[in-house]
Amino acid sequence: MKVALGNDHRGVAAKLRLANMLVGLGYQVEDFGAPTSASVDYPDYAIPVAEAVACHAADCGILICATGHGMCIAANKIHGVRAANIRDIVDAEMSRQHNDANVMCMSADLLGEEAMERMVRTWLETKFDGGRHARRLEKIAQYEAEHEK
Repeated sequence: MKVALGNDHRGVAAKLRLANMLVGLGYQVEDFGAPTSASVDYPDYAIPVAEAVACHAADCGILICATGHGMCIAANKIHGVRAANIRDIVDAEMSRQHNDANVMCMSADLLGEEAMERMVRTWLETKFDGGRHARRLEKIAQYEAEHEK
């Protein structure tokens, strides 16, 4: 499985830790993130990750900024992306089970290292339930298709 990983200047250290963890677990990682803590704009990193997921160059994406909010907003502008801002294990699990989230956004400032690692593992290991949830996602996909430019 290939994971597209991105971050702004606030998420450099978290991205490096998670990249090492993911490689250790056998995932392929493509790093789209900022390499240093010099101030950058989060859309410049969220959009390439989201595009990689949307065009299936990556199986999923993980984005990290100060709160996760900015990355999530930017990623969700890309057709076919279902980004969720993950704050705890329940968010990680439910965003996959019920929403089939394909991009995970997280806060570098508000989450500890161990919590982030647990959430990433949970998110990657949790499967989509389908059923009534698939019907709901189909409605979103239909709206996107009808409103494509």
